[in-house]
Amino acid sequence: MKNPIFRGIGTALVTPMTEDGRIDYAAMERLVQRQLDANIDALIVCATTGEAPTLADDEHIEIIRFVAEMAKGKTPIIAGTGSNYTDHAVEMSIKARDVGADGLLCVTPYYNKCTQRGLFESFTKIASVTELPMIVYNVPGRTSVNIQPATYEKLSHNPKIVGIKEANGDISSVVDTMTRCGDQIDMYSGNDDQIVPILSMGGIGCISVLSNVLPSETKQITEKWFAGDVVGAAKLQMQYKPLVDALFSEVNPIPVKAALHAMGLCSDFARLPLTRMEDDTRATLLKCMEDVGISIV
Repeated sequence: MKNPIFRGIGTALVTPMTEDGRIDYAAMERLVQRQLDANIDALIVCATTGEAPTLADDEHIEIIRFVAEMAKGKTPIIAGTGSNYTDHAVEMSIKARDVGADGLLCVTPYYNKCTQRGLFESFTKIASVTELPMIVYNVPGRTSVNIQPATYEKLSHNPKIVGIKEANGDISSVVDTMTRCGDQIDMYSGNDDQIVPILSMGGIGCISVLSNVLPSETKQITEKWFAGDVVGAAKLQMQYKPLVDALFSEVNPIPVKAALHAMGLCSDFARLPLTRMEDDTRATLLKCMEDVGISIV
């Protein structure tokens, strides 16, 4: 069995921006401190929710450095360094290591639509260039590439590839993967509406969007599960389902930025091609937030 990078809830942190599109480090400090105060189990920086595709490389690395310095010794920092060009992912992984990242999150190459062999060789090359543990990230709804259970099985033999962020939404595939891999690789839900189902198959947590908004409450789902309170964990999963749906009613991270803006924590500005949330979906989101007791300013 490999040592997990974290167990529980890792927040897929947004990247707050000013109204003119610059990185808002004052807001970033507020957001990170709020997560640390909630004793979040990990912070995932500059991944999908962090708008990595619109960040320049120097911005990307500076954000990782900033968060790593704030969180040093408090919670692991996992840096999103995946790319559709493997050599670029290699470069970003080395730089992320050098500024303090504790682990890597590498998404499947997108647009190229590589084969399963291409996935295996790409992840293997990235894993070889640093000593950092790596989580592979499967989100075929965004990338049009799906990691097959047989490929996970091959990857699980690599000592540096320690985890899976599974966001394919296919529980049957999760069962197949866990059957093949056993305890050779850790499984994290990549969907907030499937935390408990994936825990039930031996998963050890979630890389969460919901925890940007409700860090302590999201963490309670895994805490109850690990304490043996399966019913309590399931009740929380169902309680927050309407809010989760609202947070994904438009492309992530548009809604979660709208939610944090409504809470007075940061602007809802996102770089094009992302836009601000539409009025109708925003109204539904705010209602769901109020229903679970979130104060809106």
